[in-house]
Amino acid sequence: MGVYHAGSRAVQDLVGVRERADHVGRSLGQDIKVVAAAFLELQPLLVVGAADPGTGGVWASALTGAPGFVRATGPRRMSVVTGARYGPLATALATPGTRVGTIALDPRTRRRMRLNGRLTPTARGFAVEADQVFSNCPKYIQRRDSYETPAGRTPGTSRRLTGLHADAEALIRSADTFFLATVHPGGADVSHRGGNPGFVHVTSPRELAWPDYSGNAMFLSLGNLRADRRAGLLFLDWDTGTTLQLTGEARAEFAPDGTRTVRFTLAEARWTPAALPLRWSPPEYSPANPPANVGE
Repeated sequence: MGVYHAGSRAVQDLVGVRERADHVGRSLGQDIKVVAAAFLELQPLLVVGAADPGTGGVWASALTGAPGFVRATGPRRMSVVTGARYGPLATALATPGTRVGTIALDPRTRRRMRLNGRLTPTARGFAVEADQVFSNCPKYIQRRDSYETPAGRTPGTSRRLTGLHADAEALIRSADTFFLATVHPGGADVSHRGGNPGFVHVTSPRELAWPDYSGNAMFLSLGNLRADRRAGLLFLDWDTGTTLQLTGEARAEFAPDGTRTVRFTLAEARWTPAALPLRWSPPEYSPANPPANVGE
């Protein structure tokens, strides 16, 4: 398979950016370059996305550890050492050959790196043999200058939800960042979505919507959704460490004026208080963020 599958090509053609996508696609490779390896070793947070091999649901989970818990251990191999709970991805991350997408995002530098490939469980975590390795621009990433690990923070009990409760809705409405996991017949991917608080709309206890801002023209996520509507969303509270994981289906709507909206329908959610041990400093919003229409 080339850089793009039929789903991404269909969206690129619909929007009229195939030539630009071909140019940007040349940045994708399989090798983890020296600068990328150095970046990985500085990160305390990695987001992983995959489909559960039993239920088929697509989820995104946040993994944390002391810097160095994620490392390049070969030209095309990333290893993750973690004792963290994997939540709804526990089975997928213990199954050899699982197609996974990963993203390491550093709010301190507003840099991000994505690595997608096949998973192999290891004695201390798992490794991923890379099919795609690439970086994205800092657009829509909020800067957070520092983080700490508060003493005594203990993860709460994870709750399964079939609809959003008030706290979950409040977290979504105040979010300036979330992560989107998608799949296609040849793999999986996790992307970052950012904007000013209010850019994600709760339209009902089981439905969300958000604008798809202009990006790098590759349309990997929307292309995946064109081929397979399954999706997983991860929202996190950068202060308390609480996480909200959602699985369901998503579709993109293309308006005549060129704007795009993604609509997500919830199948199941997991709410976990204090799931992550990190407390980040308050955000400095990206200058690229469009104003959020919180009343939409």
